[in-house]
Amino acid sequence: METMDDFRDELEATLKKIRVGDVVTGTVIDVTEDSVLVDLKSYADGVIRKEDLSEDPDFNMMLEIHPGDEITATVMATNDGEGNMVLSKREANAVLAWDKLKKLMEDRTVVKVKISEVVNAGAIAYLEGIRGFIPASRLSDEYVEDLSEWNGKTVDVTVITADEETRRLVLSGREAAREKKQEETSRKIAKCEVGAVMKGTVETLKDYGAFVTLENGLTGLLHISQISTQRIKHPGVVLKEGQEVTVKILSTENNRISLSMKVLAEEQAEAESHETFDYKEEGQASTGLGALLRGLKLN
Repeated sequence: METMDDFRDELEATLKKIRVGDVVTGTVIDVTEDSVLVDLKSYADGVIRKEDLSEDPDFNMMLEIHPGDEITATVMATNDGEGNMVLSKREANAVLAWDKLKKLMEDRTVVKVKISEVVNAGAIAYLEGIRGFIPASRLSDEYVEDLSEWNGKTVDVTVITADEETRRLVLSGREAAREKKQEETSRKIAKCEVGAVMKGTVETLKDYGAFVTLENGLTGLLHISQISTQRIKHPGVVLKEGQEVTVKILSTENNRISLSMKVLAEEQAEAESHETFDYKEEGQASTGLGALLRGLKLN
């Protein structure tokens, strides 16, 4: 049988005094076009008006909030005239968001944001309801020529500045873009087989070798010692930028592709040295001197 002890928590919750300014957490009961109804496990439910949900102008309450979601908000009034408490998630965000943002910054967590506006020096995006700035130089790991192309895009970013006193939030997409590109490169390199022969194009020449872009899009180093079977002083003696070459993959250790033209040349030379040239006569094959001189007329 149920006793009073079984209802102790519920009873204490209904008797708990909630004041204006308190930050409370409840469960979403219903979502309408104008407001969100929240169960606070207290003597009254809470109501959050649409305009009090977020500072983000692109925030869509019907898509982002659902019955059963847990939501934290600040009490703005204890009675809206209909027995409900008036809550504001925007106010709670102002109190709690900065702690979250600092944690994201410390952990270097990658999060997704949608660019809501493009300005002269960069772009604007909202994170945890706070307006953040992404400098143009930090939008990507590559140079951004046309900022307008980024408007409305969803990008992966990290928090690089979260200053609550000045309300300065700065985001960066560069680190996340580099990490993603590195992961893609690592996956491609893992599929490269040592010993495979591939075609490529000489990208740049350095004193120590040449960087070659392979047919799979990856770039490998053709060290100067692996360019020719002969000793050369500079890669430019044999190669030029834009030249197509055939190379062999020697190694993919530490995600670095090492290439060789020298090994291919040596293998070809060895194969040619083992070839036998047979001359057939009356169904017999021979390379003897007599067979070579047979039929030769001497004047």
